[in-house]
Amino acid sequence: MKKTPIDPELVNKVLADNGIKEVGKASIREIKRLINDIENASGIKFVRMEMGIPGIPACKVGVEAQIKALQDGIATIYPDLDGTPELKKESSRFIKNFIDLDISPESCFPTVGSMMAGLISFMTLARREKQKDTTLFIDPGFPVQKNQHKILGLKYETFDVYDFRGDKLRAKLESYLSKGNIHSIIYSNPNNPSWICFTDEELRTIGELATKYDVCVIEDLAYFGMDFRRDISKPGVPPFQPTVGKYTDNYALMISGSKAFSYAGERIAVLAISDKFGAREFPDLIPYFGNPCLRRAMINGAVYAVSSGTSHSAQFALAAIFKACNDGTYNYLDDVREYAEKAHIMKKIFTDNGFKIVYDHDGAEELADGFYFTLSYPGLSGEQLLHELLNYGISAISLASCNSTRTEGLRACVSLVNRNQFPALEERAKCFYENHK
Repeated sequence: MKKTPIDPELVNKVLADNGIKEVGKASIREIKRLINDIENASGIKFVRMEMGIPGIPACKVGVEAQIKALQDGIATIYPDLDGTPELKKESSRFIKNFIDLDISPESCFPTVGSMMAGLISFMTLARREKQKDTTLFIDPGFPVQKNQHKILGLKYETFDVYDFRGDKLRAKLESYLSKGNIHSIIYSNPNNPSWICFTDEELRTIGELATKYDVCVIEDLAYFGMDFRRDISKPGVPPFQPTVGKYTDNYALMISGSKAFSYAGERIAVLAISDKFGAREFPDLIPYFGNPCLRRAMINGAVYAVSSGTSHSAQFALAAIFKACNDGTYNYLDDVREYAEKAHIMKKIFTDNGFKIVYDHDGAEELADGFYFTLSYPGLSGEQLLHELLNYGISAISLASCNSTRTEGLRACVSLVNRNQFPALEERAKCFYENHK
C-alpha cells in the first residue's frame, strides 16, 4: 500500500468532530465544512469537487451595470415585486432569442436566485387545487429542492430517470400522473448532478402528459445552454435551448444568473411562466394568496411574503447581461466553455486510473462534458468511495444524496478545480488506483 496524502486517522477524527457518521448522507454544505476542517488540520489543499460554485469571473457587463445602478442611488428604493421594466423586457427577448418561446414581459419576474423561484413555485402550485398536493421529481436532482418541500410541509414523489429514458418514460410518468394528485413535475436540464439532457422526444412526452393530466412542468435551467454539444449562443438562430414549452402551455422556467453568467453572489434569477398558464384562475388559491390568478398569487402573494422583491441593483445587472446577449454583443458560452474543457481532462484522469463514469450517455449519444460529471470505482459503494477519497485530498458528493439509484456513484463539479491542480489530481488518482487494484 502506498501512503495516502492525508492520514486516514486524521480524516476519521475530523469526521467525528463534525458529527458525521455516514459521509455519503452529508449535505453539500456539511461536506464543504468538513473539507475546510481537514485542510486546516492537515495543511494539504484538496482538489475540491463538492460545491457547484462558478469558477470564472462574473460577467463584466452585469458588474458595470450594477455599479452604475448603485451609483445612481437605486439602493435607496424598494424594488417592485414584478421587477424592473428593463429586466422584464430583456427576459422576454432572451427567452424568444435563445429558447424560441413567446412569453410576455408581464409573465417574467425576478427572484432571489432559482432557489427562491423554486420555493415560491412549490408554495403556490401545491395550493392551486386541493386534490393536487404532490410534486413529482424526475431525479437525480438538486437535494435542496426536496428540503424546501420538507420545510414547507409539502408532499413529493420521485424516481430516478436512469432506467426510464426514451420510450420507457411515458409509462413511468403515467404511473404517477394517473393518480390525480400531482400538481407539478420538476427537473433540471442539463441535469444536476448527472449532466444528462432530455431529448426532444422525451420533452414531447413530458409536455403531452402535462397537458393530459393538467400538471405544471417546472424546468430548472440553472445551466442554461451549457450542453456544449450544441452551440446555443446566437440570438434568434437555432439550435435553441430544448424546452417542454414547445409541447405544452403548462410550464414555468427558472433561468438563473449564477452559472451561465457567473453571477451567483448576487442571487438573481428570473421565473417565467407560460402566459396561458399564468393567467389561469384557481379559486383554491384565494385563502392563501388573496387572488385566484396564478401569476398574481405568485407575485403579490408568495414573492411579497418571502422577500418583498429582489435586489434592485442585481436586476439591472441581469437586464444588461440579457440585453448584451439579445443584441449579439456578448456570447455567454465563450466564458463558460472552460468547464467543458476541464471536465474532458478530469474525466480522462479518473478513467485512466480505474474509475468509471456513471451517467455516460443520453440515449445513443455520448454525454456532454460540462459543469458536472459522475464517477464510481468498481467494488466500492458511493459511501465507501467518498470516504476513501478524503484520504487522497479529493472531495465530491454522493449521488445517493441527489436521490439517484446509482448509489455506487459520486457527483464531481469541475468549477473550483484550477488547471494547475491537474498534476496533483493525476498523482492522487494514480495513488488511489495502486492501492485499490
